[in-house]
Amino acid sequence: MKRLICILVALALALCVTGCSEASKVNQNLNKQADYFECERKITVYNALTDKVILEVEGFMSISNNSSNELVVTCKTGPDEYKKNYVYLNSFTLYAIEDITGTHTDPYHYSMYIHVEPPIKIEGVKP
Repeated sequence: MKRLICILVALALALCVTGCSEASKVNQNLNKQADYFECERKITVYNALTDKVILEVEGFMSISNNSSNELVVTCKTGPDEYKKNYVYLNSFTLYAIEDITGTHTDPYHYSMYIHVEPPIKIEGVKP
C-alpha cells in the first residue's frame, strides 16, 4: 500500500512539473527575447476619454512599469546605443503593444510620433 501511495505521489509531482502549457512557455520566451531587444514592437498610447492616439513608438524595445506610474520604454538604436522614454499613465491613458517583428530590415529602426492638436481657443478666456 505504501509503495502504491509513493508511486501515485511521484506521478502527481511529475504531472505538476510538466503541467506548464505551451502558451506559457512561449510567452516567457517572447518576454525574454523582448528584454534582449530581439522583438520589434509598436506601442500605441491612447487618450481613453477622446479615443485619440497620443503617442506611437516602434522599434526593438523592452518595456516595463516603474513605481511612479510610468511606462518605461527602452529602445535599441545602435549596437551599443539605447533611448529611454517614459509615458505617464493615469486613468485617462491606455496603451497597446503589437509585435511587428519582420516589418523592417534595419535592426536599429526607431520611430517616435507624438500626436498633438493645437489648443482650443475659447472666446473670452485669456491664455
